[in-house]
Amino acid sequence: MLAQETIEGSRELVAGFIRDAQFGPCVMFGLGGVFTEVLQDIAFRVAPLEKAEALAMIQGIRARKILEAFRGMPAADIDQLADILIAVGNIGIEQAGIREIDMNPIILSGNGPVAVDALIVLNQ
Repeated sequence: MLAQETIEGSRELVAGFIRDAQFGPCVMFGLGGVFTEVLQDIAFRVAPLEKAEALAMIQGIRARKILEAFRGMPAADIDQLADILIAVGNIGIEQAGIREIDMNPIILSGNGPVAVDALIVLNQ
């Protein structure tokens, strides 16, 4: 049995890592939950990322306004999101056995972004 805290929030994001045959290790970020497939609003960068690259990546999605404060919800902690992207890229590079990392959704809650579901796929 697994029990964990319920995270509440209405904004969902996705972050991850993939080893692309053409570009090598890449980090991805975008809208999460069902919007990942429906809207395909996702940005990719080659890992490793510097802070400025991660911040530019976050600002690169079309729906970036969802990260701002609105309807009584606080603005997303962009620095924490950038740190997540940097860490995901570093983990993927440091662990050669990892083929993919998928954190979907990352829910924006009052305490910052929280990954509520994650998958790591290993090389075969």
